[in-house]
Amino acid sequence: MGGSVPAHTALLCLGTARGLGGVRTSALVRMFQLWYNGRRVVSLCKANMDTMQQRFILHIDLDAFYAAIEQRDDPELRGKPVIVGGSPDRRGVVSTASYEARSFGVHSAMPSRTALWLCPEAIFLPPRFEVYRAVSQQIMAIFQKHTELVEPLSLDEAYLDVTAAVHDLEEAAQLALEVKQQIQLTTELTASAGVSFNKFLAKLASDAHKPDGLTVISPEQAPAFLDALSIDKFLGVGKVTAAKLRESGIANGADLKGLSEERLRALLGKQGSQLYRFVRAEDDRSVEPTRERKSVGKEVTFERDLVDRDHMERFLEHLARQVEHRLVELDLRGRTLTLKVKWSDFQLITRSVSRSNGFQDAQAMMPMLRTLLTQLDGGDRPVRLLGVSVSNLLSRDAVQRTVQVTALSLWDME
Repeated sequence: MGGSVPAHTALLCLGTARGLGGVRTSALVRMFQLWYNGRRVVSLCKANMDTMQQRFILHIDLDAFYAAIEQRDDPELRGKPVIVGGSPDRRGVVSTASYEARSFGVHSAMPSRTALWLCPEAIFLPPRFEVYRAVSQQIMAIFQKHTELVEPLSLDEAYLDVTAAVHDLEEAAQLALEVKQQIQLTTELTASAGVSFNKFLAKLASDAHKPDGLTVISPEQAPAFLDALSIDKFLGVGKVTAAKLRESGIANGADLKGLSEERLRALLGKQGSQLYRFVRAEDDRSVEPTRERKSVGKEVTFERDLVDRDHMERFLEHLARQVEHRLVELDLRGRTLTLKVKWSDFQLITRSVSRSNGFQDAQAMMPMLRTLLTQLDGGDRPVRLLGVSVSNLLSRDAVQRTVQVTALSLWDME
């Protein structure tokens, strides 16, 4: 490493490239930035990477996708706090916020009323999903030019397994840079890319330097990176789990690594075993191009158990709106609506209802969810978790065929 960095300092070493225009890629991927207590020290170096039986995974994530498209299509919105989502007057939810809005603390899935309170100057826009889906198709086509192993996670995010296309992480970084440039040329949008040897680290890498970042985590750099990682940045660790771990003295990856798998399982169940592997940079999940989505759902675990029925219904409405947003984004409906409740004693109960034309909008879900909640007859039992999901998914074409068949059946009966 560069001689300007004291040998005794604990450094997090990430290969990153930002502001990519006009710079040779071979130079960029050899540029490593060392981060320590928020300070950046630039050092020219190249990691010695063992490529035997090593996978090369990219995670590409568009930056503020919906808001960026709105700013692209309307130049007057550029540089202004743009929020795409539901109206603050109608209990809407934030889908995406521009980086100008994010600087005020606005984030996705936040109630629009809260976002307006944080950022009074925000410009709220309804989603244009047809436009977003069209742009997504352009982006996915770019991915497919480089590998058939593309696993879309949403309209603006995907894993790419490029193991067959490159020989080492340097070539994988060059490929990620090419993908970023092609996205910008084709759509006028920026994307952040993470490059590593498994999905878990590639996702963390893409999140490390947003927007318009390119970050590489090699096997040599992974231990230091994970040791320094805040516990709430680990996959699957939400606010409640993070608080539980911090109560046990676990604040970061280094603390987590000090616990045995048995201890973590005692604390968190099966999730404990997953974290035991993740903190050791172990993730054998494959990139799955043909993964079939079986359901769309959202749930929340409360820091303090809920008893008040009105509060429960407000949370259910918030969850239902998030599920609606995801279903509309994917252009799907689902025949079965499920309510999930975990009581304070950890007893888990689910109740479902189905209908032939399916569910998509929260307004249709809420009467059913209220009924299901009432049927639980929990009395004053405190609730630890609430969840809403829609399953038995149908595409728009499948829904139309169902409606047509139903109409024909009614006509025949007459």
